[in-house]
This record gives sequence, C-alpha cells and structure tokens, in this order.
Amino acid sequence: MKAKQILWISALVGACYCFISRSAMALPSQEPLVRLAELEIDPTQLEDYKAALKEEIAASIRIEPGVLKLYAVSVKDHPNQIRLFEMYRDQASYQAHLSTSHFKRYKQATQHMIKSLTLIETEPVLLGSR
Repeated sequence: MKAKQILWISALVGACYCFISRSAMALPSQEPLVRLAELEIDPTQLEDYKAALKEEIAASIRIEPGVLKLYAVSVKDHPNQIRLFEMYRDQASYQAHLSTSHFKRYKQATQHMIKSLTLIETEPVLLGSR
C-alpha cells in the first residue's frame, strides 16, 4: 500500500470512530419506567378481580413489547390488599399501555371492585433478575 492510501484509511477510520463515539454519547441512557400500585379490593369481589387482572396481565405481556414485567401479589393475611409491580421499557411504552383496549377493558370491568388505589412513582436504584 502506498503511504497516501494508508493515511487516507487511517483518517477514515478515525473519523468513523469519532462519529460513533459522539453518537453514542449523545444518546440518553434509557432507564425503564417502574411503578408500584397499592390496591384494596372489595373482599366480596376478590375472585372476579383476580380473574380480570390475570387476563389483563397476560394480554399486556403477550401483545405489548414495551411491557417488561407485571407482577401482582397480595399482602400476607390480607388477600384483598393487592400490590402491583410494573416495569415498562420507557415512558412512551407506559403511555401506549394505558391506551390499549385490554387495559381499558380491565379498568372498566374492575372500577367497582377497587375500594382504593395508590399509584407510586419510583426511581430505579438497582434492578436485577435471573
């Protein structure tokens, strides 16, 4: 190879490296959106609520790529106190989730079953899973 060709290739590689480095630095790091919900369900409607929740979570996980995790648990010895852990790829994925037909159906079907609902905004500190 001639010296000019080597110099040209080196300059081209260097320019590509700078472009890639700057592009990567310009991209904001996307942390997932994590929300918690504390619900109190009318005890006489708990089984119906669980069925509606199961259907909504299954549809969300199956259909929505931005829904990363949806977990539902009850407080020990208080089965009508439900806690939800929700993880979305980003804010846009959460907003898209709220507009889905299956989520709207769940909200409509369960509104009379829920005695109280507290939504908790969070900041992820450490998220790990196997």
